Amino acid sequence: MRTPPKTLFALLTLAFLTPPACSANLDKPQQSLIPANDRTTTPPKTPSEKTNKPSPKNQNLHAWPQWRGPNRDGFDATKTWPNTLTTKNLKQQWTKPLGPGYSGPIITKSKIFTVETKDKSDEIVRAFDRQSGKQLWQYSWKGAMSVPFFAARNGSWVRATPAYHNNTLYVAGMRDVLVAINTNNGKEIWRIDFPKQLKTPLPSFGFVCSPLIYKDHVYVQAGAAFHKVNAKSGKIIWTALKDGGGMWSSAFSSPAVASINNKTQILVQTRSHLAAVDPDSGKVLWKNPIKAFRGMNILTPIAHKNGVFTSAYGGKTLKLDIKSKDNTLTAETAWQNKLQGYMSTPIIIKDHAYLHLRNQRFACVDLNTGQIKWVTEQRFGKYWSMAAQGNKILALDQRGILYLLNATPEKFDLITSLQVTETDTWAHIAVTDRQIFIRNLKGISVYKWSDQNLSE
Repeated sequence: MRTPPKTLFALLTLAFLTPPACSANLDKPQQSLIPANDRTTTPPKTPSEKTNKPSPKNQNLHAWPQWRGPNRDGFDATKTWPNTLTTKNLKQQWTKPLGPGYSGPIITKSKIFTVETKDKSDEIVRAFDRQSGKQLWQYSWKGAMSVPFFAARNGSWVRATPAYHNNTLYVAGMRDVLVAINTNNGKEIWRIDFPKQLKTPLPSFGFVCSPLIYKDHVYVQAGAAFHKVNAKSGKIIWTALKDGGGMWSSAFSSPAVASINNKTQILVQTRSHLAAVDPDSGKVLWKNPIKAFRGMNILTPIAHKNGVFTSAYGGKTLKLDIKSKDNTLTAETAWQNKLQGYMSTPIIIKDHAYLHLRNQRFACVDLNTGQIKWVTEQRFGKYWSMAAQGNKILALDQRGILYLLNATPEKFDLITSLQVTETDTWAHIAVTDRQIFIRNLKGISVYKWSDQNLSE
């Protein structure tokens, strides 16, 4: 029996207004650029473990061109990371003030792109010189909106991280618009206004999905569905996984491309289902329901061997096995456990998922069996964005703390931590060529991470 709409609205209001039960137990953040501890570890011999990546791979490795990096997995395959993180080997190169936004910075060889909301009215895209911080251009449009009052504590500013491809930046505006911008001059190339073009309702929480680029096309969850768009013209090629949009159906997740059972597919997490779509035809290859509190399926789904991992707020952490028979793919639950993710997409290293949880603890899960290897007693901030290289994880806590971890299923192994900003950091961290890019709610800062180990 369905919950009456008024009752459902009241329950959702209560959920968003009630602070997390664990918030009072958080450890106090550091007050300056002083590490909580400092030690060294043996550097990894291999840069990362790569699986399920379709060909061709993104070879733009000296950049961070999209959500979660070059291959959308959080890995930095450029220069080997230092073994520690201190005030002496992490130096700020430049910083620039910005309006608020959750959108992560996009990094190319010579430029940095940011998106912000200004005066609760405009959305602004800026381009900066990567080394000097000089602003090169900006482009803006009237496009801001207010989210429902029960979600207002999380802000009404722009959410999605853009994607860069072939001198074009693809930006998702809050009012369900997708804008293509020439990165050489900041001029608009094309735009899709999904509500206007498709007559779909405005998403109540804004355009959340970060665009995916694959083979000269843009894939995005918007306009009450999942769309393939010609990257050059802005023409919608096909539409799949239609939903009602608005309050209860508009996506909170972002898609990813993977090869499973020798079949390239786009993994799509809707508010109610985890599915795979053929990138050429738009055919739904398989679809499986994922239970979550009020449809809060937020993580980007991750392929592992012949399966897909996800974790739901108010649901379970689970892996689906994708089986192939007679050219047909089916999905069934391989395992599940009691852990609940929230907004942080995990890092996968050597058959283990390292996951920031709804209860603000950090956990390690064996992807082959579902066994929970460990969960920290310590609670952290409400959100972590993570980058990785080899066995190291660099995690940016919502409270402005950087954690450098040694990823091991044996225990939670903290190498060091460092407070880098006093302002909340909800945007995804970017790391490439030993530069760390941090977008907090008030600006963008670039840091140089050196080789020096100057502990005294």
